[in-house]
Amino acid sequence: MTEKAGQFPFSRGIYPNMYREQLWTMRQYAGFTSAEDSNRRYHYLLQQGVTGLSIAFDLPTQMGYDSNHSMVEGEVGRVGVPISTIEDMEILLKGIPLGEVSTSMTINATAAIMLAFYSVVAEENGVPPASLRGTVQNDVLKEYISRGTHIFPPEASLRIVTDIFEYCHQIMPQWNTISVSGYHIREAGATAAQELAFTFSNAIAYVDAALKRGLDVDAVGPRISFFFNAQMDFFEEIAKFRAARRLWATIMKEQFGAKNERSMMCRFHVQTAGSSLTAQQIDNNVSRTAFEALAAVFGGAQSIHTNARDEALALPTEKSARLALRTQQLIAHEIGVTDSVDPLGGSWYVEKETDRLEEEAVEIISEVDARGGAVAAIEAGYIQEAIARSAYEFQKNIDSGERIVVGVNRFEKDETEQIELLEIDRESVSAQLDRLETFRKNRDESAAELALSSLTSTAEGNESLMPVIIECVRVHCTLGEISDALRSVFGEYRIA
Repeated sequence: MTEKAGQFPFSRGIYPNMYREQLWTMRQYAGFTSAEDSNRRYHYLLQQGVTGLSIAFDLPTQMGYDSNHSMVEGEVGRVGVPISTIEDMEILLKGIPLGEVSTSMTINATAAIMLAFYSVVAEENGVPPASLRGTVQNDVLKEYISRGTHIFPPEASLRIVTDIFEYCHQIMPQWNTISVSGYHIREAGATAAQELAFTFSNAIAYVDAALKRGLDVDAVGPRISFFFNAQMDFFEEIAKFRAARRLWATIMKEQFGAKNERSMMCRFHVQTAGSSLTAQQIDNNVSRTAFEALAAVFGGAQSIHTNARDEALALPTEKSARLALRTQQLIAHEIGVTDSVDPLGGSWYVEKETDRLEEEAVEIISEVDARGGAVAAIEAGYIQEAIARSAYEFQKNIDSGERIVVGVNRFEKDETEQIELLEIDRESVSAQLDRLETFRKNRDESAAELALSSLTSTAEGNESLMPVIIECVRVHCTLGEISDALRSVFGEYRIA
């Protein structure tokens, strides 16, 4: 092979020496019950060797509802941490060295609000916004495709995404402004080629929106990152990551005219596949996760999260989260795969698979373009229907036994083992509701009302929303109040 790592189109890796020079960031996605409990888990994970935090938010937070909203009873703290106020964020981040730790926040519809909470808390702790490193997912298009935690119609959502691009370019230059996610698309049932194609179709829509705003492609390009899934087809996944780098480099250079090589680099985080985990024989999930994480390493990921053995049943316990992290550390330090820049480069099979996936993804991207681009294809239901067909075929193969899932349709056994699972502490939820009530009582109500009125006026115009959201946070407006102010202008998007 004549191409080298660190050279366009980056098939062999985005850096010349890859892991020989620096390992990937080891993240463990965490957040549950309360800000206090989640903060304890973050400190525990940092002590165990995590090199980057990854925050999971509960569904009310993702959907723009405060923890005391009538619609969210029973959901507070269930699948992530509840964050309704800047006080919640202060507790969540207490004792975390924000100037040193890279933080990833998996948040989309309310990404601007969480970013505002995070940056104001950091500033109050003496860490200026320009020093902050991390990522806000901010990929709302995939919510319409695969997850459903959107709030506003697509055009309004794209405006907010672009506001974050602009704000971070000016104020938080080290922050990754978007993590375009193929992970959830794959979890919904997409094939590897569809994961690539629909992810990059969404990314093209975001770059288009940024250019229409007047931003330069080489201003926003270097801060775009990606988030991919690692499934169980080992060599296909490795080839997928290689194809992803080649595809994105070509799109940015040829379609958008990027000049800065950093704009062409497909930097990505990988999470092992939640959909591959089984509730049966959960110890098998440790092996599944190890193979998937190894594929991410062979594929050249910049950061990795490894799922825990018990996640098909509940949020991970401290013990299982530690074991998941140890899986990454074993790969990094004991088996020798980091000694080579691109261990599988030149493999006939891997190169053939890389070419195949690139060609299939290009065909699908062309079809999306022919339908008017990602937003039009989403609104017409084309992408969702294509994924649903793939998911059906996959499940049909499992049901027929053509695809073997160990412990599920082959090699089953009676489950008699007692499994320790993480319990949600409902008293912590009550404390969260009490704190929210006290927070609102103790603020300057007139200042909060004035800031929310200003936000509504700004939303009705064309100016960036980020500075006004920051001001709302400073005067102690809540997540729900800020979201409602935007709802009053943009409305809510309902899938027909």
